[in-house]
Amino acid sequence: MPLPADYHMHTPLCRHAKGEPTEYAARAIKAGVPEIGFSDHSPMREDDFDEWRMRASELTEYAGKVEQARLDHPDLPIRFGLEVDFLPGQEPWIREMADLHDWDYFIGSVHYVGDWVIDNPTTLNRWRDRDTIEVWSAYFKNLTDAAATGLFQIIGHADLPKKFGFVPDEDCTPLYRNFLTACADTETCVELNTAGLRKECTEIYPHPNILKLARQLGVQITFGSDAHAPHEVGADLDQAVTLARECDYETCCRFEKRQKSVIAI
Repeated sequence: MPLPADYHMHTPLCRHAKGEPTEYAARAIKAGVPEIGFSDHSPMREDDFDEWRMRASELTEYAGKVEQARLDHPDLPIRFGLEVDFLPGQEPWIREMADLHDWDYFIGSVHYVGDWVIDNPTTLNRWRDRDTIEVWSAYFKNLTDAAATGLFQIIGHADLPKKFGFVPDEDCTPLYRNFLTACADTETCVELNTAGLRKECTEIYPHPNILKLARQLGVQITFGSDAHAPHEVGADLDQAVTLARECDYETCCRFEKRQKSVIAI
């Protein structure tokens, strides 16, 4: 099965990934991935915001690392992006970053509900002290707002709250529909992210029910391994393609200079 582009991978600048971009590119070639894109965790305006993202002063170094990968592997299309945390009120900073480099795409992601990083294993106990549907509702409110801004080409790991297995008993379809309607309205893609297969939930993000609804609403897709080490590049993308086809997708999107193209899967 031909693999799609892998648009979600990190670098050591985020402080929790290993391997240089040129190593990721070499792995992509070996794994048969036809195109890759780097999307490391974006800086915040304040460098002490948290400890799992690059500093604002490191954006130029990040650009240099990606350019070196391009020089080392000239036959592999390598895109340059960011995974950008959406927090209410941060829109001006996101727009400022968008003007700093010649980006190919931004992946919009939500990790925070209030001051809590919901996918951080060190704060896992907070899940047990919270009502699951309340957390999911707050998360999807932020994700919907992120999609509605039109600042992102892609939304990453859309049902991230399932990572540790905390899933509401209630029907979340209204939350999904609001989010996906915002994606459709702004022509924002949803990412099939295979990292969930390597987490406690053992599922691709997003769940098939979300993906089927996305297809019904005309939301387009991309693919990503969320690689934090070279050996994860392209991981399980074949399973993601199978899932996409089972949900009636026949195409996916690629980006260059924030311009979308559509190809068959």
